[in-house]
Amino acid sequence: MDKLEHPSSAKTPYVLLDPAGIIKFRGRSIPEDVGQLYDPVVAWINDYVQKPSAETEVDVAMEYLNSGSSKYMLKILKAIKQIDVMGFSLKINWYYEEGDDDILERGEYYASILDLDINLVETE
Repeated sequence: MDKLEHPSSAKTPYVLLDPAGIIKFRGRSIPEDVGQLYDPVVAWINDYVQKPSAETEVDVAMEYLNSGSSKYMLKILKAIKQIDVMGFSLKINWYYEEGDDDILERGEYYASILDLDINLVETE
């Protein structure tokens, strides 16, 4: 598998998908065509979970997710959950800024609906 990296822009987050077990999302996600950004990410994740690294660490540090991006994030985390189900080491860190209840609640929602252990990490 190849590493996939997408630089951030005013409307799209930085994305790093590394087959060594490193997955990162950082920034704002308000793309005009959400599928154009996230369909390749979902495809990569679906391939990765077939033969994951022994340890996978996922860092999600989003400032904002529009509704379309939020649906894709749910789909991505649901696929990533398979790593844990298969018995591999999975650590998910969900970063939110102090006072940003929307992003905090989004992380709590994903953890609840997916029955997934997500570390909620407050930042300044």
